[in-house]
Amino acid sequence: MNTFLVTGAAGFIGAALAIRLIKNGENVIGLDDLNSYYDPNLKESRLKKIETFSVSAAGKWKFYKSALENQSDLKDIFISHAPEIVINLAAQAGVRYSINNPSAYIQSNLVGFSNLLEQCRHHQVENLIFASSSSVYGGNKKLPFSEDQSVDHPVSLYAATKKANELMAHSYSHLYGIPSIGLRFFTVYGPFGRPDMAPMIFAKSIINREPIDIFNFGKMKRDFTYIDDIVEGIYRCCYKPAYSNKEFDALNPKPFNSFAPFRIFNIGNSQPIELLDFIELLEDNLGVKAIRNFQPMQPGDVESTAANTDLLENWIDFKPSTTIETGVKRFAKWYLDYYKI
Repeated sequence: MNTFLVTGAAGFIGAALAIRLIKNGENVIGLDDLNSYYDPNLKESRLKKIETFSVSAAGKWKFYKSALENQSDLKDIFISHAPEIVINLAAQAGVRYSINNPSAYIQSNLVGFSNLLEQCRHHQVENLIFASSSSVYGGNKKLPFSEDQSVDHPVSLYAATKKANELMAHSYSHLYGIPSIGLRFFTVYGPFGRPDMAPMIFAKSIINREPIDIFNFGKMKRDFTYIDDIVEGIYRCCYKPAYSNKEFDALNPKPFNSFAPFRIFNIGNSQPIELLDFIELLEDNLGVKAIRNFQPMQPGDVESTAANTDLLENWIDFKPSTTIETGVKRFAKWYLDYYKI
């Protein structure tokens, strides 16, 4: 049994990962501040699901309500539990929210992450996995996005903080030998998803017969990736820490690996779909037609995303494979059941 610390454990990905680890017989310490960025009831429901599952599972579960910004609580957790593997999924999320609330991103994504890195440094963590985002590709237009591309042109503060996380983790990996893997998530969706993301927003509007705002007049594509595939990718990375690339070419450096024990991987479905097609799938599975309200592109948005996941597949022998048809069907069924529609 290993001891895992999962931050953001009441979040969409964090809760699903915690269940996967407990199922595998691991000792999981969860941390989340249960903030009100979106409905805390959904976060509480995820925690109840973990607790219910852990009663009869092989692994153990312990939860702490706190934030990464709280250095004292974080230090106490590391001293009490000595986690060998840390998965950081705690962050202030949302591209558009970052435009009007920049301080929330500075505190959680930069100050909070630096606190976590310090604890990993002082407690000899064996493996650190942290959430990055496809948003780091920013103004890039060459698709699919691959890890050897420059990510020097973010178009939102959220994206900038995620790139900063990658740089911060690399420096700690180099200076203190912390094996670190950054995973760039591509539009995660599925049961218990985040209410601020398109699938949940669309489903709610469709059911309530309210107009859906469709930005860039519908000319948007997203690489929707089902939650089970994201969890499987993280899970496998937990058991394969990064190591130094002895063949690293300092005269022609690549962004995705290093002389330090550090790696960056995309994790996406590699099958981008137009938002209008995604909405049609939701309509079919919810049994209600959407009211479309076409809008111009919003600040901070990108027109299209698509992931090249060859590096991840070579690393852990895994490639996301849940089709959009299967994923949307499962999501719609959960939505109707959960909200008793």
